[in-house]
This record gives sequence, C-alpha cells and structure tokens, in this order.
Amino acid sequence: MRIAVGQFFQETNTFSPMPTTVMTFQSVFLRRGRELLSGFGDSRVELPAFLTVLKREGVQAVPLLAASALASGAVTREAFESIMRELEAGITNAGRLDGVLLALHGAMCIEDEPDAEAEIVERVIGALPPGIPIGVSLDLHGHITKRMLKPNVFYVGYREYPHIDMYETGERVAETLLATLRRKIRPRMALTKLPMIVSPTKARTVDEPLRSIVAVARQMEADRQILHASFFPVQPWLDIPDLGFAVLVCTDGDTAAAQRAADSLADLVWDRRQEFDPDLVSLSEAIETGLESEGTTIVADSGDAPSGGSAADNVSVLNGLLAAGAESADRLSYLTLCDAEAATVCAKAGVGAALTLDVGHKVSRDGKPLPVTCRVHTISDGSFVMLGAGARGMRMEQGLTAVVSIGAIRLVLRSLPAMEWDTGIYTAFGLRLEQAALVFVKSPSHFRVAFAPYGRILNADTPGPTCPNMRRLVFHRVTRPLYPLDAVHSRRRA
Repeated sequence: MRIAVGQFFQETNTFSPMPTTVMTFQSVFLRRGRELLSGFGDSRVELPAFLTVLKREGVQAVPLLAASALASGAVTREAFESIMRELEAGITNAGRLDGVLLALHGAMCIEDEPDAEAEIVERVIGALPPGIPIGVSLDLHGHITKRMLKPNVFYVGYREYPHIDMYETGERVAETLLATLRRKIRPRMALTKLPMIVSPTKARTVDEPLRSIVAVARQMEADRQILHASFFPVQPWLDIPDLGFAVLVCTDGDTAAAQRAADSLADLVWDRRQEFDPDLVSLSEAIETGLESEGTTIVADSGDAPSGGSAADNVSVLNGLLAAGAESADRLSYLTLCDAEAATVCAKAGVGAALTLDVGHKVSRDGKPLPVTCRVHTISDGSFVMLGAGARGMRMEQGLTAVVSIGAIRLVLRSLPAMEWDTGIYTAFGLRLEQAALVFVKSPSHFRVAFAPYGRILNADTPGPTCPNMRRLVFHRVTRPLYPLDAVHSRRRA
C-alpha cells in the first residue's frame, strides 16, 4: 500500500496588513520530497503523526510537499499556484497511490478565492485516479464550507483548544484512512453551519460553554453513533461570505445519521451562544492589577497576536505601561514587539549601549512608532525550541532579537512575528517569569498551556487585526445577520 503525504498550511486574516507570499512560507518551512521524512524532528504536529502511523502499519509513505506559513493576509495567487502546482506534480509523478493524507488549516484564503481549502482538495482530486480516498486534518479554527465536502474525502479537526492534540489529530486521520482502505469503514460527512462567530478567548474546549458541548460529542463517539465530530468555532478575522461556527460529523456509511448528529450538536452551541461572550478587561485595568497585586499577572494582548495574523508591532501595551509609570515600578514588566529595524540598531550598538529608538508600527499602519530611551541587555539569533504541550519540539525562529530595558520594563524586540505560545519568548532570552509583575503575551488562548502555572491570567481588550472583541470588527463581506454583531433569532440561514 502506498499513501501520499503532504501539507499546505496557512491561516488567513483578512484584516492583516501582510500578504502571504512564497517567502512567507519559506520563513516557516517549505520542505520537499524526502525532506518530509526527517525535517520535523521531534515536533508533535500532524505530518510526523501521519508518518508514524504509516510506518507502524507497514505502509509506504510517499512524501510530496510540506508548506507552512505563519498566519497573515490572503495568499497571493502567484504563491498559491507555485506551491499547488508542485503538490499536483508530486501526485502525478508518484506512480500508483492508494490514498492521500493532507494537513491543511481550513482558514486559508487566496487573494481571488476565499475558499482555498476547497480548491486544494478539488485539485488534488483532479490529479488522482477516480475513487482514491483522501484524509485531511484541520485546525479547529477552520472556515468550513459545503464546497469542501466531496465523495471519498473525509476531514478530522483538532479536538482541543488550546491546540495540544495536533499530533493526535494526525494519528486519527491516518488511522481512519487505513481503515477505509481496508474496507472496515465507509466515512460519510455532514456539515451544519451557524450564523455566529466566537472570540478565540472564549472558545477554549477546556472551559464552558464549549467543554460540556464537546463532551456530548465525545460520548456519541464512545457509543459508536458516529465515527468522529469536529467543532470549528472559526477564527473570526475573516471578512468573507458564509463565515460562521461549523460542526462537522463523520459516520460509517450513513450520511443522514451524520447530518442528524451535526444538527443536534449545533443546536447545543446555538442555545448557549450568549455564554460565548468573552471576559475582557481594559488595558489600563490589566496594568493596574499587575502593578498593584502580589505575584505575576499574565495579560493576553490578543489584538496583536501573530498566531492570528497580526504584525505584532502595535505599541498600545507599551504606551499603556509608560502611562501607568511601569518603568519606575519596583517590579519588572515584560512585553514583546516585532521590529527588525530596531533590533538591528540594538545589535549594531551592542550590549550595554544606551540609545533612543523608534519602536513599533513598521509594518502595521494603525499607529505611529513610539520613541523610547533604553539600554541593550542581550542580543541573540532569536531561535529556541518550544517546550509547552501541543507544539513541543517545534523550533521557533524569531530572527535577530534584542532585549532592552526602559527602566523596569523589559522589551523583547524581534525581527520575525513568531507565535507567542511558549514561555521561551522570554525565558530563552534570560527573562524569568516569576520575577515580573506583568507579563504580556500576544496570543488569545494557546499561551495558557505554558504560562498558566506562573500567575493569574487576564484578557485585555486590545486593538489590532486579531482583537478579541468581536464588536470592534468592521465587516463588509460577511453574510448577515451574524451573531453577536446582529440580533439573530434563528440559526438557519436562508
């Protein structure tokens, strides 16, 4: 048995100021052929799980292409075609194939096509002989559409948010594909879509209201009513038609049963929609709490989250700290900014140098750079290995990174907008979390896995292309009405 393995992974944020190009993919990884077999090291993500299951079952893996980009703006058609044609050519030239395993995100948009995953799947189908089954893993924040549902294609989404089961999701997809090829099951998919979006700060599967709803789905699986159910609260920073919360169910040969289960689970979500409103505090309140309370306060700067597509260069938090006098406090405050220009100036000046910098807003245009007087503490290449659950073993490349002090404020200036999921964004550069009164993290929820043991957590209502307050977003293309932006009385769209 021969199974092709590939990945084409990007999460689009249509509010992001940064287009996604081939270089954007190359900055994370763009691996070809046999590079896939060893290029992931010990990373606990989907593609290594595909390979592990196939090896364990004595199945030959045919490596195609693995492309991954950090969340950003829409993918240019040129970049999409460059990668997609290579993926298609790999399939065409692979010889006989029994199946295909793909790791996709689910919320990729091309500049001229909002439903990129549907196009990817359609073109993979077109490169294969008829009837070859395709198994696809998806991020829980995927934008799922009816167009994605095709004969001989099944999807499995992450079960957990924060994302701590990426590897396990890959295992489930590979095992389901092998069971399909061995004629043990016949996957049939059904989708129910809700006219609602959820702030990622309130879509955690370990907390209510989603926790108990997910538990119902897991019981359905345990009772063998269905093969698997996937919830997609969708990342809300997409100004595209048909945006909404999706429930996707797979059964063994019974599409009608899959639809009944999807409808039932969607009803549970809809009935509790008001409970998904996020618990947010103002930035000034978060800073005051941290400076005046014992212990460490971890604050989510969700509006500027690079994992969701921001440029990570907004100076709102730094402005707030300076306004509150944090630079004169008797305890430290930590924050990060992506600013390659400022990091380069620091590197040229050297450790110990005192200088004045204009920091922030070198990419985003919703603010102006902020002049600060600081001292350079450390210079590094910005590389570290994540240790927290979920993406453990994945290497983060932040580019040239400088830590500077502004009195009691420690500002980490990096060159690339890397994900802020792991405490390594500070600890890798000599900053100990327990020594700080305030620690800001540009992430809506995933950071909790690694940062929660260090102190209380607050969600600040910060601005930016990944703002956690859905009512701040200005949409032009979404299908209306859409909760919580509008009064919606029925979950069924016309």
